[in-house]
Amino acid sequence: MDCSWEFVVKYLPVAVGTAGVTVVLYLLNRVGFFYRMLHKVDEHSVRHGGEKVADVLKSHGVKYLFTLTGGHISPILVASEKLGIRVVDTRHEVTAVFAADAVARLSGNIGVAVVTAGPGLTNTVTAVKNAQMAESPLLLMGGAAATLLKGRGALQDIDQMSLFKPLCKFCATITKVRDIVPVLKEAIQVAQSGTPGPVFVEFPIDTLYPYSLVKREAGLSDSPKGLIQKIVNWYIKSNVDNIFAGAWEQQDTTPLTVQQPQATQAQVQKCVELLSRAKKPVMILGSQATLPPVPADKLREAVESLGIPCFLGGMSRGLLGRNSPIHIRQKRRDALREADVIIMAGAVCDFRLSYGRHLSKKAKVIAVNRSKEQLMKNAYVFWTPSVAIQADAGSFLVSLSQKLKGYTCNKDWIEMLKQRDEEKEKANLKQAEQKTEFHLNPLKVLHKVEDLMADDSIIVADGGDFVGSAAYILRPRGPLRWLDPGAFGTLGVGGGFALGAKLCRPDSEVWIVYGDGSLGYSVAEYDTFTRHKLPVISIVGNDAGWTQISREQVPLFGSNVACGLEFTDYHVVADGYGGKGIKLDRDNEDNMEEVIKEAQKLCREGKSVLINTLIGKTNFREGSISV
Repeated sequence: MDCSWEFVVKYLPVAVGTAGVTVVLYLLNRVGFFYRMLHKVDEHSVRHGGEKVADVLKSHGVKYLFTLTGGHISPILVASEKLGIRVVDTRHEVTAVFAADAVARLSGNIGVAVVTAGPGLTNTVTAVKNAQMAESPLLLMGGAAATLLKGRGALQDIDQMSLFKPLCKFCATITKVRDIVPVLKEAIQVAQSGTPGPVFVEFPIDTLYPYSLVKREAGLSDSPKGLIQKIVNWYIKSNVDNIFAGAWEQQDTTPLTVQQPQATQAQVQKCVELLSRAKKPVMILGSQATLPPVPADKLREAVESLGIPCFLGGMSRGLLGRNSPIHIRQKRRDALREADVIIMAGAVCDFRLSYGRHLSKKAKVIAVNRSKEQLMKNAYVFWTPSVAIQADAGSFLVSLSQKLKGYTCNKDWIEMLKQRDEEKEKANLKQAEQKTEFHLNPLKVLHKVEDLMADDSIIVADGGDFVGSAAYILRPRGPLRWLDPGAFGTLGVGGGFALGAKLCRPDSEVWIVYGDGSLGYSVAEYDTFTRHKLPVISIVGNDAGWTQISREQVPLFGSNVACGLEFTDYHVVADGYGGKGIKLDRDNEDNMEEVIKEAQKLCREGKSVLINTLIGKTNFREGSISV
């Protein structure tokens, strides 16, 4: 039954001859009968594959399912809603996947999105790649053409598996309803095990809809006439029966065990010995350090117990709160060049660390990462590891802190790093008071937001120049309160990340820091925020351009081509989508505090607010590059 029906139609009559046709058809009918009896095909059931998908999601603790609807996937959406899974529909498929990514990061559980076939899935590619590079455990489900219609020109039929195999840890196509449960369980396990990442499961439409409907739409004839039609009828019905055979037998949906690599005691002990002799240790924490199984609060205790000055990046931002004595924010390059022991816990020697060139050649480098590839990125080219451990960074730090009870870091070293911090931040504050031509100083705006932002705030970073400045000024108030794209540097994450954040932390103040360029990708999600009653606040640095690129392009090439935008009335756009837009410029600069407080008040009352902030140019971060 795996051969094509064209093959059967063309060669079967030739093979058996006219005289044997009656015998062959009789045998085929008997085979089909016994096959259906053996696998219990229930031809009268109104159940459908979407119910089995929902059962698996529910048993795995999935609370939110993000989507942009389509006929291929309707059974999954309807069944999920019936089981109490909140279905959140967005205005673009990429937003659905970004939202699922944010849920994965903030909840420690799998994030889930489902989109329709063809363009629905191609629209998600950027978000899936972003999740891969950010190491987010994500399940993407997609519709597909019916099993027998693949490659025959069906609506939205493309080779989706080839598209996602390079992006995902696991890819599978469901061919039988009875395979839905085991395949989804394996996919979710793979997504969360080892180095987390996205997985993809494809559902041909005939694996999701009820048997009676699939049978009817397959083109079966109630009274086939002639040899060819009878053979085709038999072949199609056998395929349909195979899809549904054993579909409703009871299956275990219990989650499979997630595998997470752990450092050995010998590896930890070697690091203890290196640190016990250190005079100027430094620690860099990356996003990976915040992954399960170690809760963020326990990780924070371990890091504070060690007392080693820390630079925090990605999801680890905010781990130590707003004003920790060991959190160093400024002049990382200088600290790394002076350190004698450097711990990279989930951090990677890619462009963010200048490929390892900033690490002191004399320092003992301890690298811990779940991924062997990331662990050894650019090793022995620009830096040399003293200890390289393929393991969970959070668990390693907990073990290290337990073995280093009573260890005290050199206070003079910490004080010197802190003094540099304070000097740099005073200079930033002084620069914020300078007048810019025509519009507001962006640093002044960001400092004011930093002063007024609520203690439970979650910050979503989506942009280039304005967001780059914000990273120096805005301080996440606690663990898992900062969301940025990660190593892929993706624009457009704002709407989706904020959506996922507000669902995970409904009582928190969620802020999106947008550049005016990046806002264009997801401003339509103000409609989603409104419809789903998920109020957020965004502050848009509107300088009428792609300034991160313009910074280099103009001095290098003397042209601002393709970098210019307009001082668009984005606040009016937000109004049109059901939110509340506020314009902040020179006219109400003296009332900046009142404007921000009004935005916070409106948000508490259930309105999503967009503060369209007209900003001027500064030389802050001058020399920063965009490649």
